[in-house]
Amino acid sequence: MKKRFLWPLGLFIVLVGFLAVGLNRDPSVVPSPLVGKPAPAFELPRLEGDQRFAPKDMLGQVWMFNVWASWCVACREEHPVLVALAREKLLPIVGLNYKDQPGDATLWLQRHGNPYGLSAVDADGRVGIDYGVYGVPETYVIDKAGVIRFKQIGP
Repeated sequence: MKKRFLWPLGLFIVLVGFLAVGLNRDPSVVPSPLVGKPAPAFELPRLEGDQRFAPKDMLGQVWMFNVWASWCVACREEHPVLVALAREKLLPIVGLNYKDQPGDATLWLQRHGNPYGLSAVDADGRVGIDYGVYGVPETYVIDKAGVIRFKQIGP
């Protein structure tokens, strides 16, 4: 009789343990399988002008790749930090305008400042899928060899 009582109690204790561990984790930390691997290749039109951009254009320098959109509320929170960082000229910042209208994006940068050396336009979100974008904003630091070294989700 006592053994039947111990099974549900043991199962309950294990479930409480899993719940306690899960509730103590930081939900903003999402491991990326891309960290330590080459940045996915692409070629997209630039927001400004008729030129195109590909990550291979940045080989030989450390750079920041920021996924943003004019419709993104959290991007507005993050944007002053990017503008300040751009003023310090520590590294080039490349934007990926994600699932946005080019006119809206251009107007947004005019209003809030443009920290990007350039912004590529990912109108259909396919490049975002290749980079494992969960939502905007997301930021990547890519090394001189084109390897992703860091990923930040959110502002």
